[in-house]
Amino acid sequence: MIQPTEHKSVQARILQYAEEIGWGILSRSEAERKRGFLAEGEDARVRARAGSLYFYDVLFQKVKEFNPRYMEDPAELLERFKLLKTNIYGNQDFLGFLREQATFYYAPEKRELNLKLIDYNNPGNNIYHVTEEFYYFNGHHGVREDVVFLINGIPVLVIECKNAMKDEAIAIGIDQIRRYHRETPELFVPQQLFTSTESIGFSYGATWNLIRRNIFNWKHEEIGNLENKIKTFCSTENILDYLREFIIFAEKDDELNKFILRQHQKTAVQKVVQRCHSPQKMRGLVWHTQGSGKTFTMIKAAEMLFKAPESDKPTILLLLDRNELEDQMKKNLKALGLSNVKPASNIQKLNQLLKEDYRGIIVCMMHKFRDMPEAINTRSNIYVLIDEAHRTTGGDLGNFLMAGLPNATYIGFTGTPVDKTAYGRGTFKTFGIDDKQGYLHKYPISESIEDGTTLPLFYQIAPNELLVPKDILEEEFLKLSDQYGMTDIAELNKILERAVNTKNFLKGKSRIAKVAKYVAEHYNENVEPLGYKAFLVGVDRPACVAYKKALDQYLPAEYSEVVYTGNNNDSAELQAYHLDPRREKEIRKQFIRFGENPKILIVTEKLLTGYDAPILYAMYLDKPMRDHTLLQAISRVNRPYENEQQQMVKPHGFVLDFVGIFENLEKALAFDSDEVNAIVKDLNLLKQLFQKKMETKVPDYLLLVKSGFTDKDTDNIIEHFRDKERRKELFKEYKEIEMLYEIISPDKFLRPYLDHYGTLSAIYAIVRKAYARNVYVDCEFLAKTNDLVRSKIDSTEIGFENEFVQIDKDTIDKIKDKNNDSPTRVINLVMSIEKIAEEKSDDPFLVGLKERAEKVQTQYEERQITTQEAIAELLKELDKEGERKNEQAKKGFDGLSFFVFRTLLNAGITESDAETTSVKIREAFFEYPNWQKSESELRELRKKVSFAIFNIENDMNEVTLLVEKLFQLIGKAY
Repeated sequence: MIQPTEHKSVQARILQYAEEIGWGILSRSEAERKRGFLAEGEDARVRARAGSLYFYDVLFQKVKEFNPRYMEDPAELLERFKLLKTNIYGNQDFLGFLREQATFYYAPEKRELNLKLIDYNNPGNNIYHVTEEFYYFNGHHGVREDVVFLINGIPVLVIECKNAMKDEAIAIGIDQIRRYHRETPELFVPQQLFTSTESIGFSYGATWNLIRRNIFNWKHEEIGNLENKIKTFCSTENILDYLREFIIFAEKDDELNKFILRQHQKTAVQKVVQRCHSPQKMRGLVWHTQGSGKTFTMIKAAEMLFKAPESDKPTILLLLDRNELEDQMKKNLKALGLSNVKPASNIQKLNQLLKEDYRGIIVCMMHKFRDMPEAINTRSNIYVLIDEAHRTTGGDLGNFLMAGLPNATYIGFTGTPVDKTAYGRGTFKTFGIDDKQGYLHKYPISESIEDGTTLPLFYQIAPNELLVPKDILEEEFLKLSDQYGMTDIAELNKILERAVNTKNFLKGKSRIAKVAKYVAEHYNENVEPLGYKAFLVGVDRPACVAYKKALDQYLPAEYSEVVYTGNNNDSAELQAYHLDPRREKEIRKQFIRFGENPKILIVTEKLLTGYDAPILYAMYLDKPMRDHTLLQAISRVNRPYENEQQQMVKPHGFVLDFVGIFENLEKALAFDSDEVNAIVKDLNLLKQLFQKKMETKVPDYLLLVKSGFTDKDTDNIIEHFRDKERRKELFKEYKEIEMLYEIISPDKFLRPYLDHYGTLSAIYAIVRKAYARNVYVDCEFLAKTNDLVRSKIDSTEIGFENEFVQIDKDTIDKIKDKNNDSPTRVINLVMSIEKIAEEKSDDPFLVGLKERAEKVQTQYEERQITTQEAIAELLKELDKEGERKNEQAKKGFDGLSFFVFRTLLNAGITESDAETTSVKIREAFFEYPNWQKSESELRELRKKVSFAIFNIENDMNEVTLLVEKLFQLIGKAY
């Protein structure tokens, strides 16, 4: 049967497609020659240590061509590269080299000149290479990257290839790239991009950012189609675009982070630049859903506009809607290397900059345009990029802005242009007039959820007695807010100030006590077991204080913190919860960390916009909101989160509504109904999905248990799931059902399904324990399921107990006498061998035995051999191992010496020579204990081993083969 292989089906095809779009293929040996490796015949690691990451001849050919006045010794440039830190900071510095931000000293003129390594303006002047099996050894670890792309001799992109037949193939590829970062960080000083593919999927990301939520799928019209994915992502134009423009370094929580702009961001930036340079069109709306990277899109557009020759020394205004964004924006612009950035700290400063015709980037708040003189600057190369455009240009501020800069181009950025409100319609009228569809570029909520950029949201409505009476809510809030339009929390608060009955109801003492108790119980039972955190949103600051006091009655005080903006005129009660900036910063940082307090933040305004906390899962909403304010607030919980150590993958965000807003979604969110359905769904839908799976998928699995989980049932289950495809289907279905159970539980709805769910979990436990040596699905049950399974197993003795075998003659004879030919026995024998090999991992014989046992199991699972044949083969291996142990004991050798002895004996060496030589070789290994970490120790050890064997075997080829064989298995054992 012909099956796809990693090299034939993926790696070789990548090279072929890359060649067809302009990359020259270099064989591994030719690439290693260009990297300065030693000649063939030496040890690979020794050869690699003599080489570098770069193609010397190509690199210095281009350095001299692009920099005619470059007079330094070429080796000095490599030394500069070697001095870069082997971390994200070194990678950032190297990208600076690639972007012509580094310099060289030109002695005749006694000045520094920019060093050019890549010609972006004339792409045909560059040399593009692709090679495979890119080996690197740093003295401690050696890795071999599957496919590497180089521009002018510099490695910039790595592709890890996997066989499509492998489970979780792309995830395994990304895990390998993570390992390469840990073990050989030197590789990732120049390399800027990575991808992982098994020919169907194609994931990409930026090196030094290996968090799963920052690894994306390269989208193409056709599913699969490796050729088109390679020819679009790996096109020289696309790679040059990323290197030159679309990789960003930015500070987040005082740490340097690296980001790659996704396809929708890259496209939007390019469209914005084109629109700003258009002589006819002067408006544009970028509609990108909340949480899809809108801020970086805006920053990158500003940078590219500022640098573009067509802009002709422009003025770019970045208009923001929140104070806290100003500092962050300035930091990010600085990280991009932009020096011409001025903050407009007040109205007078802004007017002064525009009157004096400042050329550069101005960062300011929208309100600083108030009372701006008409036609303060009439240039046409003024580009105004406006954040949260659905509200910042509303009313007089927009009139002042557009009258003051009449010939400017205006680009609005928004995640929420809710067009059923007056403000939403205004957004399209203001910015969408030059585009038939009303926007320049759109990245809708539904698409972002499909891409995994954001998560779906589910809501649940609290018990009726806790909800605001419908007539009061309708009269005081819904009608009023609809009439006035509501685009930010400040406007929302003004409306709520007039909603006296609503606020009185929400802040009633007895109600707050009941809601606090409900929140505490819900958090304890539903959120904390999943490992996530929550927001409690109060109607105003006094409500936040009241909730903190009430919540402390049910949860430890350190579980929650109040975060709001203080006022000098506040009462003593409110002042007690004022936070100085340092403490607030500390709370924000602690909240986003797994396992640390606080676990619940009590807020009313602050943190409801702009605060990014992926670990935030639940929002307890006790403040009336709608439209933009509601969407922005609940979008805090839609950020993807993964924690590999804890095996956490956030499935969605969750909102528990204590007001009753979600009872009328069409009115609460003035979107088209399709958009509303994409944004938030009733939690009851998850219950329906759980019910459907339990009633359609699970019954077939339950039929495998016929006798109340006796040993016969266990054997039956193991035999049934001997088929790999059946196991894959079980693991997939079970993990989906388990996640639904974790989210819904505890709930009386689950009661009719508990027994069957517990049985399914036990079946899964048996199959996983029997077969899943390297399952990437999970490590353990999730928290609530774990409790259920434990109680069920305790009460019914469900389980697959491993009968571990001691390897000695008596035990093996007893096993043979049992005459038990069950599938369980095959698994137990393999696991016994694996366990013994792990316990005595320094014995090369046991490493080999383990590999042979796992090969038998693979043949058994693929039905190449029967149960009886598998058991016979395993017992034969155990017999041989027993004989080996007896012989070793008679000789008085340890595991290493005896392994060497038998290897030499099998090669035809006489017994006496094999005995004396094995002792010498063992002593050599003890003399160089760090041989796997030290290149010099490895070199000396190999010499001693080679000389010891050469004394008894004169054929150098045979000596080389024996040395390789010894190091191969001894290397695995040690």
